[in-house]
Amino acid sequence: MQLSQSAEQNADVEQSEISQTKSDTSKVNDDSWYSDFKVVPFGFISDFIGNSIGAAGLLKGVGQPQAALLGVTFVSDKGSYVTYLGGYNYQLSDRWLVDSDAYIAQFKDYRYYLGDATNNDSEFKDYIETNGQESRIQAKFRYVLPLGQGKEDAAKASYLPNRKLTGMTPWDSGVTTLGISPFYKTRKLDDIDYDEADSTWGAIFSLDWDNRDSTRNTTQGSRTVFNYTYAPDLGNDESWSTWEFQNSQYFDIGSLGNLFNKQVIAFDFYTAGTPSWEQDSDGEHRPPEYAGVRLGGLYRQRGFSSGRFTGRAAVNYSLEYRVMPDWQPLQNWPGFDWYNVPWWQWVLFTDVGRVADEYDVSELHENMQVSYGGAVRFQVEGVVVRAEMAWGDEESMFRVMVNQPF
Repeated sequence: MQLSQSAEQNADVEQSEISQTKSDTSKVNDDSWYSDFKVVPFGFISDFIGNSIGAAGLLKGVGQPQAALLGVTFVSDKGSYVTYLGGYNYQLSDRWLVDSDAYIAQFKDYRYYLGDATNNDSEFKDYIETNGQESRIQAKFRYVLPLGQGKEDAAKASYLPNRKLTGMTPWDSGVTTLGISPFYKTRKLDDIDYDEADSTWGAIFSLDWDNRDSTRNTTQGSRTVFNYTYAPDLGNDESWSTWEFQNSQYFDIGSLGNLFNKQVIAFDFYTAGTPSWEQDSDGEHRPPEYAGVRLGGLYRQRGFSSGRFTGRAAVNYSLEYRVMPDWQPLQNWPGFDWYNVPWWQWVLFTDVGRVADEYDVSELHENMQVSYGGAVRFQVEGVVVRAEMAWGDEESMFRVMVNQPF
């Protein structure tokens, strides 16, 4: 069992969720530089990381009513630690916003899969166990296009947690955003002779059409995202590039008597490729595995560890059955009664996908990996928390993290 993924994916998830919570900030105190402050202590047990304790803190309305700062840190009895800090939804102009985050992490006696051990047909026992140090710093500049809800609400449309669907095209409905995200990532492993750059930098160029009725508890609509990542020669061993496409669909199938007051079928399709993979015959223009096309972790192939599979190309299908029970006792439980917990959700899910060293549609649909599991999710102070159990062919995973997977 495992209760934690790599620091990089943890940071990504926190950014995704916190950037959606600003419109819920409590009434701003004119005498303060923020509107609300929450701290949540936590602890977990992990075979890989050890027995850990930590805390997460959220400052809302920092400098601007919709903005927030998030800090997370934990330490383990094995000597592992993660420290993370992010600032979200700072509005630069009528249509421009910026998010930024950074983390630093150290993992002691951690399991890593490298090289051929990350192939689709690799074995679970192929991991190495060593100490690793990871870090990332990133900023994301977002421009809300004057389409759909962005025509009138401009940048505000991107951080509203609930929206009315008014059509089936970007021109009529939803929020369409252009983004550019410069980043710098590092991963250093102790006592390992492995020919891979221990740092890389570049930028992610994105196009995002979000036509969901809710960013936290979606019941209908869709979201489509395209990312192109480019790392130049300057400052890297060699240049490299990747692309990603993701489409999510949500269908409200109504209530089920007095048992469930809401049922939703959620479907997600993801695919990715590496255009620079064969730019040179020696493979010099391939991204480091920690920055390239990957499956396994918090979003796709949840029955496997983070980055378990890497390659030139990937495809993944996810299907979830989400229900909201008619009764919700969490608000009255000890600890939960300190916070606002308006709803909870039960989920059954499955992931089917694989990586390959060629973008071949036929090969990508052969010998696919399968994950399945169940989850309980609930909203705490505007943040969706999920606790899930997942199984794959190799092991089982128990995770507690924030945000819906899609």
